[in-house]
Amino acid sequence: MTTKKRICTVIIVLVIVCTVCVGGFFVWKKTGKGGSKSSQKVYVQKVSSLNTASDFKLSNRSFLGVVEAQESVDVKYDSSKTVAEILVKNGDSVKKGDKLLTYDVEAINLQLEQAKLEVERLQNEIASNKSQIAELEKEKKNADQDAAVSYTTQILSLQSDNAKNEYDIKAKNVEIKKLEASTKNAYVTASIDGTVKNVKTVDKLQQDGGDVIMQITEEGDYRIKGRFNEQNSKDIMQGVSVIVKSRLDDSTWKGEITSVDTSPQKNSGDDIYSFGSSDEMSQSSNYAFYVKPESFDGLMLGQHVLIEIDNGQDTSINKTGIWLYSDFICKDGKKNYVWAKDKDGKIEKRYVEIGQKDEDNGDCEIKSGLEKGDYIAYPDKSIEEGMTATTNEADVSVPPNDLDTNDNSDADTEGGDEDIAFDGSDEGGMAIDEDMLASMTDEEIEEYFNKLYGEEENAENADGENADAADADAAFAE
Repeated sequence: MTTKKRICTVIIVLVIVCTVCVGGFFVWKKTGKGGSKSSQKVYVQKVSSLNTASDFKLSNRSFLGVVEAQESVDVKYDSSKTVAEILVKNGDSVKKGDKLLTYDVEAINLQLEQAKLEVERLQNEIASNKSQIAELEKEKKNADQDAAVSYTTQILSLQSDNAKNEYDIKAKNVEIKKLEASTKNAYVTASIDGTVKNVKTVDKLQQDGGDVIMQITEEGDYRIKGRFNEQNSKDIMQGVSVIVKSRLDDSTWKGEITSVDTSPQKNSGDDIYSFGSSDEMSQSSNYAFYVKPESFDGLMLGQHVLIEIDNGQDTSINKTGIWLYSDFICKDGKKNYVWAKDKDGKIEKRYVEIGQKDEDNGDCEIKSGLEKGDYIAYPDKSIEEGMTATTNEADVSVPPNDLDTNDNSDADTEGGDEDIAFDGSDEGGMAIDEDMLASMTDEEIEEYFNKLYGEEENAENADGENADAADADAAFAE
C-alpha cells in the first residue's frame, strides 16, 4: 500500500470515528441515557390556589353590600302657619300622598285678609302722594327761587315713598298668592310609603323649636345598600332580582333592587368599597343601589354581604372541599390520577377519587387523594415519575407540547428520512467528508444527528456503526 493510500485511509477512519462519537453524544443527550430524570424540573402549583370551590369569589356580576337602616324622611311644617291637627301617630303606616297634618285655615284666611288690606292701604297712599305731587308742581311754578328748592325736595320725597310702596305691593301680592294656595292645600302629605316615627305635639314642637314635626321610615327595619361603578352599571336596574349571600356562613336571601341612586358616591379611607387609590382620574365613579330582601331573618345592622344578580345560580352545584378543572386529571385505564409532588419533592402519579362533575364549569370534585396543601402539575406528554418539582417557572426544563394530556403512549413516527450510510459511500444516503462537517453549524449538526438517531432506530444504527468500525479497522490493518 502506498503512503498516499495509507494517509487517505487514516483520514477516512478519523472521520468515521468523529461521526460515531458526535452521534453517540447526541443520542446520549436525547434519550437521557447519560443523565438522571431527577435533574429535569416540572412546574407545580398549590392545590388551594387551583381550587374552584373557593369560599369567596367576587365575579363581574357580584357586588359588595352592607345592611343599613331603612331610609327616613323628615316631615317639616310651615312655621308661619298654625297647625290645626296632626292626623297620624307613632307606628302608623302611610302611603305616599296620605295626609299627615292640617293647618288652621281660619288663621290663613285672616292672614290673607290682612295682606289684601295692606295692599289696599299702600295703593291709597300712592294715590294720595300723586295728588300732593301734582299740587306741589303747580305751586312751584309761581314760587321764587328759594321756595322752588323746597317744593322740589318735597316732590322727590313723595316720589321715593311711592316707589317703596309699589315694591311693597308686589311683595304682598306674592304673599297673597301663597296664602290663597295654602287655603286650597291646607295640609302636609307623605312623600314615601313607610312608618310614622318621632311625632311631636304642637306644644312640644313650640318648646323644642325647629321645623321637623315627624319622620317617615320606609317599610321594614333594614335595607341593603350595594355599590356599583360605571363599568358594571348595565346589570343594575330597578326591579332586578338578586341573591344576597352572607360572608359569615352559607346563608342566602332572595330580594329585589328597589331603587338606584345615580348620584356619585364619595369614597373615604374607611369605605369598604374604596381600593386605596387617591388618584381620582384612575378610578371609576361609584353609585348606590338598594335591595329589599324577602326576609330579614338572620341579618344584622351593619353586616357586610355579597349581592349577585339572580340568574338561577342557586340551583347550581354547591361546591365544597376540593374542585379542580378536569384538564388536570389523567387516565390510567379506569383509574384517575394527577401529577403530584411527593414528600421528597419528586413528581409522582397520585391516584385520586372523582366525585361530582360540573359540566358547565368544566371542573370536578376530588373526593380523596389530594389535600389543599399539596402541589400538582398541569399534565404534559414529557412528564415522568421521578422528575423534580419546582414552583419557579424559570427553572422548568420540561417543555410543553400539544399532545393529548390523557394520552400516555408514544406517538408512532410515520415516514421520516431514509437511513444514511456512513461508510464513505453514497449507498442509500449521502457521503460525508471533512469539508461537509466543517461547513455545518452546531445547530445543523444536532438536527442532523437527531434525525439520524431516532429512538426507534438506535439499535439498528448501533449495529451499522459497529460494522463500519470493523471495516475501518480491517482497512487500516491492510
